[in-house]
Amino acid sequence: MSMDLLNALKNRKGITLIELLIALVISALLIASLYRTFIGQQKTYIVQEQVVEMQQNVRAAIIKMISEIRMAGFGNLDLAAGVNGITNVITPSANSITILGALRQISTLEAGAQAGQNLITLASATDAFDGATYHRYISIGGLESNIVSGRSGNELTLQNPVTMNYPANTPIFKIHAITYGIREAAGVPVLFRDLYSNTAGSQRVTVAENIENLQFEYFDANGALLSLPIANPELIRMVRVTVTARTIRSDTDFKVGDGFRRRTIASNIYVRNMEIIQ
Repeated sequence: MSMDLLNALKNRKGITLIELLIALVISALLIASLYRTFIGQQKTYIVQEQVVEMQQNVRAAIIKMISEIRMAGFGNLDLAAGVNGITNVITPSANSITILGALRQISTLEAGAQAGQNLITLASATDAFDGATYHRYISIGGLESNIVSGRSGNELTLQNPVTMNYPANTPIFKIHAITYGIREAAGVPVLFRDLYSNTAGSQRVTVAENIENLQFEYFDANGALLSLPIANPELIRMVRVTVTARTIRSDTDFKVGDGFRRRTIASNIYVRNMEIIQ
């Protein structure tokens, strides 16, 4: 090895300890900054995901109620007889509502039915017509209501003779008394739908979770607000429903109230059958 190369190697300087420490500090600052950015983006993503889920919940809640409240009274109900002891198309309350209506088609007439007969044959009939009385309310074609007193296969025995002639394939609807309200399930506020209100078969099925407030207002044909309690529910022509949903978890960085983000949606529902019933 030549002397020039040896001298060059001897004269080469390394990294000092101070330079190494400075490099480590700069690297640590860069890593901390990147980590802070990642954590911030991750938290923003989680918050946005919760907000989207909350908005979907509140929309699902109000859409379901709108479709059924709008159809309250459909089926030419016999209000004197009532359904499960409920005799008003709308039973109004500030934070719950009960409606009557033929809201679900369950079958069709297999053969025509003649006025005066109390036996009808359906294309299909299940044990939904058997057992407790809250299963037995039906509407034929939405034109008249009746009560099933017995079933043999697809043949139903009605409590009262039908009043009109009906062709085959006439739709058969199930009449329900449905209640919407708020309850807690495992510590979570939920919107429930009870398909068999005021009966031993009461079923409070969760429609949407994290729905913490539900309010109803009722208006007459002139748009005037009806004060609760309403002595004559048949005067109701429009229902305003307001739903408030919250995120699944609170956010310690959200310095408003208890840390939960909330969304409120309101909708006016015109009850199209009330004027006909009156």
